[in-house]
Amino acid sequence: MTNRKGVLEALREDLIGRIEQYRAHKEQRSGPLDKDMEEQAIELQNDEVVDALESESEEELRQVMHALARIDAGEGEVCEACDESIAPERLDAVPFTTLCRQCAELR
Repeated sequence: MTNRKGVLEALREDLIGRIEQYRAHKEQRSGPLDKDMEEQAIELQNDEVVDALESESEEELRQVMHALARIDAGEGEVCEACDESIAPERLDAVPFTTLCRQCAELR
């Protein structure tokens, strides 16, 4: 198994950077919408995409932070639903998981 904590810390930094970029993009939006209706539609659609990407990144960051807290508590390799060990292959594939495969499939 790889250094899971290191992978999660790097992912955390990447996600924080992405969230900052999405917020900066929204803050740079200056002035009213373009007068061209087609351009307005594109601007609004772009804003919706950026909002969705920001929300997804924030949710993933919450999962990463939760996984890091469990690692620090010595519970990082134990399923938080059934208390069984999480397969190393699953932890490698989804480093921020806190559930074994079976419990994840049930949710």
